[in-house]
Formats: sequence, structure tokens, C-alpha cells
Amino acid sequence: MGHQYSFKDRLSRAECINWRVEDIIGGDQQLDFSKPFLPEAYVCAAPLDFLTAREKLILNHVRGHTYLAMFGLVEEFILPFILDHARPFINGDDYRARAFLEFASEEAKHIHLFRTFREAFTEGFGMACDVIGPADAIGRHVLSHPPLSVALLTLHLEWMSQSHFLESVRDNRDIDPVFKSLLLHHWQEEHQHAQLDTLMCRMIAERLTPAEIDAGIDGYLALGAFLDNGLANQVAFDLAAFEKASGRTLNATERARFTEVQHQANRFTFIGVGMTHPKFLETVAELSPAKRKMIKGISPGFC
Repeated sequence: MGHQYSFKDRLSRAECINWRVEDIIGGDQQLDFSKPFLPEAYVCAAPLDFLTAREKLILNHVRGHTYLAMFGLVEEFILPFILDHARPFINGDDYRARAFLEFASEEAKHIHLFRTFREAFTEGFGMACDVIGPADAIGRHVLSHPPLSVALLTLHLEWMSQSHFLESVRDNRDIDPVFKSLLLHHWQEEHQHAQLDTLMCRMIAERLTPAEIDAGIDGYLALGAFLDNGLANQVAFDLAAFEKASGRTLNATERARFTEVQHQANRFTFIGVGMTHPKFLETVAELSPAKRKMIKGISPGFC
């Protein structure tokens, strides 16, 4: 086994983090649309040399909206998944029950945070930006897969958010402080969630045969392909939002280049970073060294 996390320790750390949605966005905490929201590493506007500086900033804002909207989508299925797995531990004095319920409560808070952000964004940006969905249909599809598949996808997304914040956001002084604060507070709780989900993956796998574990990992890969398809569809929405907000219609060559660059940027952001995270791969290796090797071999296509 790798890191020896405990439910008691995770609960204790979670209880030390205490913030409210109202303190992060809204009121005096207004988005500054004169500044970028996301680091360039995840937007990849620079390769689109046919865009002006103003247009690249607009694209950054559109992608910032998409970034948090995607988190909102995935947390819509993570919440019921966590509640389902907390239910067996509700009765009795068990740190697992309290840790999982705290996990679920925080995910509900994150959903509220992202919905509030989208409202503030639409007001400040001057228009709504479309997002793939509906969320309940996406959730039903994800939750139709084996629990281990869903737990691994969740773990992938949680470690992904850690990399994003620590490697590209924490020391970035250029992005909007309110957007950065939102990412900081989300990260603080996702750090605990990644460790809890590591424990969940182990709990689920303990009841499975090697063949069932392999099937669960294969299901995770199938969900990755589903996510990739969704990201491709999202690029079309982002292009439409960009053109409407900028007042510029790209020509066929520019549209093709925009689509190519933005899809790969989305793939890196949401798939490549999570799939290659050392702690995610460590958990997969505990379950199946052969599947870890396979995932590592697939990952360069998303990076």
C-alpha cells in the first residue's frame, strides 16, 4: 500500500477548513474581467496567433467559465455516489460515516459555489455561455458504470485539481484575485477529498476479484473516452461563445485551428493531468500493476 490515510485524520483536517460560498463570490467579491481567469497552460490561447490580445482575453474568460462549469457537472454525480457509499456506515460510531458525510456536504457546497459563479460570470461577461449536459443525463451515464470505475474517475479529477492549483495557480500573480481565491478554497477541500477517495477505492477493491478490478479500471478508461467526447463538444460551445462575445466570425481555417488547439488543451487539462498524477497512478498500481502500465502508455496522447 502507498499513503496510509485514515478516516479520523481526514475528518479532523476537514473540520479545520471553514468557508462560506457568500465569502468567496458575490457582494464585494466581484470578478475582474480586465484580468485573465485561468493560467495560459490550460487555455492555450498563444498558439492561436490570428487572435488579438483582446480576443485572447475573451477566450480566457470563456475557458474559465467552462473550467468551473465542468467541475460543477462532475460534482453533480460525485455527490450521490458519495452518499450511496456513506449509507452503510451511518449507524454506529464510525469515523468513516462522518468523513464521508462531510465529504458529501462539501461537494454540495462546491455545486452551490459553481452555480453562484456562473450567475456572477453571466452578469459580468454580458452573456451566458453554453455547457454540455444536461447534468443529470451525464450523471446517470457515469453512475451506470461499476463503482470502482466511478471512484477512480473521481480520484483522477481530484488529484487533477491539486496539480492545477499547485503547479499553475498558487504562484500566479496575473489572474483575477477573486477567481484565484475561488480555486484556492475549492483546492483546500479537494485535497482532503482525494485522500478520502483513495481510501474509498481501496474499500471497494477489497470486495472484488482481480477480474472485477480489471473491469473497474476498464470502466474508468471508458469514462475517460466519454469525457473526451464531451470535451470535444464543449469546444463547439466555446467557439460560439467566443465569436458572439468578440463580435468576430472566424474563417474556416481559423475555426479548424481553434477547434484543434482547444480540444487538445481541454484534453490536457481534464484528462492528461489527472491520468499522469503520481498519486493516481500509485492507487492504480496497488490495484493492478499491468493496468497502471497500460494507462501510462495511453496518457501521452492527452498531454
